[in-house]
Amino acid sequence: MSRHILILVENLSVPFDRRVWQESSALVEAGYRVTVICPMGATQDCEPDATLDGVRILRYPLRAAEGGPLGYLREYGLALWHTTRLALRVRRDDPVDAVHACNPPDLLFLVAALLRPAGAKFVFDHHDLVPELFLSRFPRGGPILYWATRLLERLTLASADAVISTNESYRRVALDRGHLPPERVTVVRSAPDLSRFVCRDPDPNLKRGKRYLAAYLGVMGPQDGVDYALRALAHLRDGIGRDDLHCIFMGAGDSFDDMVALSEKLGLTDMVEFTGRVPDEFVQRCLSTADVCLAPDPRNPLNDVSTMNKVVEYMAMGRPLVSFELVESRVSAGESAVYAPANDEAAFGAGIDELLRDPQKRHRMGQLGRARVEQQLSWETSRRALTDFYARLFAAERVRR
Repeated sequence: MSRHILILVENLSVPFDRRVWQESSALVEAGYRVTVICPMGATQDCEPDATLDGVRILRYPLRAAEGGPLGYLREYGLALWHTTRLALRVRRDDPVDAVHACNPPDLLFLVAALLRPAGAKFVFDHHDLVPELFLSRFPRGGPILYWATRLLERLTLASADAVISTNESYRRVALDRGHLPPERVTVVRSAPDLSRFVCRDPDPNLKRGKRYLAAYLGVMGPQDGVDYALRALAHLRDGIGRDDLHCIFMGAGDSFDDMVALSEKLGLTDMVEFTGRVPDEFVQRCLSTADVCLAPDPRNPLNDVSTMNKVVEYMAMGRPLVSFELVESRVSAGESAVYAPANDEAAFGAGIDELLRDPQKRHRMGQLGRARVEQQLSWETSRRALTDFYARLFAAERVRR
């Protein structure tokens, strides 16, 4: 019988969580049995028990945290209870060979510990640096919060049989902070499935009568920088004098309502549009029409070493982009981006203006980005890394036996 992999994720529903869905599908295609435990979505992914493309998905109700750290404590406590309950049910019905836990939070090693006595391996899929994430969200949280999250990270890394990192910076954290040997840490980059990022005919109607279109695609949380982008657009209008640009923000998140309110406060309502979550067809049409794309994630200890999905997705669509100077954003985008000094909103706005003034540069950068994704950064490359990782994991188990 094929191996059974149980994937745990807390912060997004599946298949809305694109990375987890890609991993799940790739493992099913490689011959594994896959079960996912995750929260329900607010308006989608609401069935408690569903099977999609061979992946069984068990979902539980969960209200996102509100307020400060105590809100996350309540959310994580409830999620841990539901995840444990469902994981034990899965194990009762079908023995589990590996628990594949995706953070945040760094608490799911506790669920894996319950399944390990029956022989399950624990694989930690390191999506976020939780200590840095909480520092960016709660800068006044103090040293107790930081060191508590560092302790949980250390316990998670120490208890893992193997770790999957999303990039080389995260791999270095696992080696240095987790004190893990290099052979236990494998990089599987978050990467676009090129079948989802198909160029379409541009749709001039999306420009709302303006000459140019800018686009943002991604989550809208406190650390994602949509507020920086809005202030950069205000500078583009007021400081540079450009009023021929419309900007579409695609996505949702904890800060969505705040960002809509900020756009109104800045007087940008005739210049920007917030769509919320949109289907792939709209994403393809919008990015195919966009003259420039925005990656306004500000520099902080988390963002500087994180791979931004939006950056690689813009590149997959052959779009040039403006980004703040971040280590991993430059690793991903290379010469397909214009880089503004960290957190300098005026410079970010000037970067947008620079690209809009030079159509040849936009075209050249877009081609460079698409070629880079096709050659190095597509999901096909990451899929091979993931399936090779699991082949090694289970082969090592057979050797020890």
